[in-house]
Amino acid sequence: MKILITGSSGMLGSDLVDILSRRHEVVTSGSLDIRDLEGVMELLRETRPDAVVHAAAFTDVDCAETERDKAYQVNVLGTRNIAAAASAVGSSILYISTDYVFDGEKGDGYLEFDEPNPLNFYGKTKYLGEVSVRQLSERFYIVRTSWLFGRNGRNFVGTMVELAERGHEISVVDDQYGSPTYTRDLAAAIGNLLERPAYGVYHLTNSGQCSWYEFAIDIFNELGMEVCLKPVKSHEFPRPARRPSFSVLRNYNWSMEGFKPLRNYRDALRDYLKDAGFVK
Repeated sequence: MKILITGSSGMLGSDLVDILSRRHEVVTSGSLDIRDLEGVMELLRETRPDAVVHAAAFTDVDCAETERDKAYQVNVLGTRNIAAAASAVGSSILYISTDYVFDGEKGDGYLEFDEPNPLNFYGKTKYLGEVSVRQLSERFYIVRTSWLFGRNGRNFVGTMVELAERGHEISVVDDQYGSPTYTRDLAAAIGNLLERPAYGVYHLTNSGQCSWYEFAIDIFNELGMEVCLKPVKSHEFPRPARRPSFSVLRNYNWSMEGFKPLRNYRDALRDYLKDAGFVK
């Protein structure tokens, strides 16, 4: 299968290239600006992929509140461009979305068919990207995931280690819950999904759930570091963008299709810390 990957230099994209290229022919979008419809169409006509994995996005949740035009152009119009071009050349499309399409008020894990209600502008643009994919493609996968960490980009794990090495007290919110997800595990799961024409919406995360504070404890326990951690509430740690308080994603459709659940996030964290060189 020939697979085109957008956002191939990002944290997830780089792992997608590495893992998918072991079994498939992988091409990347390079420096393409996905906001350029003609450029997107030209690339798809030239490459004629069987599938497009659309991982490129404006991902800075807080900056999206002030840089709304850019976030909208990339996450909504850019996704529309990719979906339209994929449809024009007969490619299927797999779109990476987010737990932030939900408001966190359910109080239980979100299912694929629960109604989205994003709290912040980033979540709104990602949901509108989903709408574009649904409207423009007959063969699509929408993959919502959460709390990504990986070797090739800034993430919560690396930030925690950096702060700990400075020796300061670290304040971490303890009233936001989700499922940390290792990008290599997610990339492998996406590879399995692409090989089956089981189109639709999927929640894909590592198993288990925790608060950011509990995740920080897990990180330092794995590293054997004694760190002064202070639990705080979200209102004590104000950010430009509101976050859902409970955005755990139940991987329901994934399990209904007979796929094996992704491993627990703690096991994935252990491997990531070794892969990233935090553990010798």
